[in-house]
Amino acid sequence: DVVFNHTAEGDHRGPTLSLRGLDNPGYYALDPRDPARYLDYSGCGNSLDPQRPLARALVLDCLRYWAVEMRVDGFRFDLAPALGRGPRGFDPRGELLRAIADEPALAGCKLIAEPWDVGPGGYNLGRFPPPWAEWNDRFRDDVRRFWRGEHGRAGALATRLCGSDDVFSGSGRGPLASVNYVTAHDGFTLVDLVSYARKHNEENGEENRDGHGENFSHNHGVEGPTDDPAITEARARTRRALWATLLLAQGVPMISAGDELGRTQHGNNNAYCHDSPLGWLDWALDDARARFLEFARGLVALRREHPALRRASFLTGAPGRRGVPDVAWLRPDGHAMQPGDWAGADCFGYALAAEEPARALLILINASTRGVLFRVPAPSHAWRLRVDTAAGAVLDTRARAAGVAWVDGRCAVAPRSLLVLRDDPDDGCGRMRGEAR
Repeated sequence: DVVFNHTAEGDHRGPTLSLRGLDNPGYYALDPRDPARYLDYSGCGNSLDPQRPLARALVLDCLRYWAVEMRVDGFRFDLAPALGRGPRGFDPRGELLRAIADEPALAGCKLIAEPWDVGPGGYNLGRFPPPWAEWNDRFRDDVRRFWRGEHGRAGALATRLCGSDDVFSGSGRGPLASVNYVTAHDGFTLVDLVSYARKHNEENGEENRDGHGENFSHNHGVEGPTDDPAITEARARTRRALWATLLLAQGVPMISAGDELGRTQHGNNNAYCHDSPLGWLDWALDDARARFLEFARGLVALRREHPALRRASFLTGAPGRRGVPDVAWLRPDGHAMQPGDWAGADCFGYALAAEEPARALLILINASTRGVLFRVPAPSHAWRLRVDTAAGAVLDTRARAAGVAWVDGRCAVAPRSLLVLRDDPDDGCGRMRGEAR
């Protein structure tokens, strides 16, 4: 994670620590109306000027060192639009951004942009050219809003599950340009996302004014810690649904360290200033944390096992080589989703075509507060349960297909949960054949 947009030298009041004392106009973006002051696209008082040869050389020298000497194979660029700014604002093909992408020493390195800064016109998601990938905050917000129960969010979630073609196709990139995430080092942890309705940053010393105010979080009825078993279970179920959605979506999943362990910052969504247990990883596992870690690992293994979850091209619904659509969207009654169905939907399913050697997948999603019966399409062989977020279960390829309830040929999906079924040709394991029709 590299921060080339500013230094620790603050604004025109200082301190003077490095670049200001060496060559102030050679490194910094100065205010043309008052060159004694800085343009500030970082929120930290100053901004490196990517138009200046010295500033560009500093950035490229640093990246070469990390790539060649330290063997780092990827970089996430903090407030990346600041590195493409010029007199007319952000230019996605600015000289420094092009130099980074064209640098031979960085060939094969992953280049990931945080596609916003705090300057005018700072939000630039989807505007970076190949080979850049970008943090996709629209994925974060759409997934959070769907699973906290906001009505009418199904269509947006479906777009994110397909790789966010509305964001990245215009720049000639595929779903691998989308770095999907539900949480990051900025903001709530995954546990806090389902435990707090508002931020609690009092310990930061800014009277809770810092940190983002809208987190699309949900405390499930009580703010913060609780011993109510119903609330505890509801939070755990939503957390599993969020994790599963991240791992099932097209694009590149980004996991915030500690979320797999149940890390909490006790509602603090801006803990950068703490070197204390608030921000440290606690490796001790009680039963609940161990169960979630096992579940989290299972979803990672499932994603690795199925190429259909890791496509280099967007899902479109168009027939593939075998005449089967790459994705088919389903209503609970088994019929295809129509354009008018999305606005009011809080539950839907989708089938992903098989990509050898893996089999086809059927994913059934229910964000409502009631159980839903899905009439599922007939499989080539038989549907077998792989994931049940309500039960916290990820079954491996040897597990018997137990635990799914079938009612008159329909598959029961619990409230606020999702199921993953696989079309399984293996007759040696328990399967579900005749019930699905």
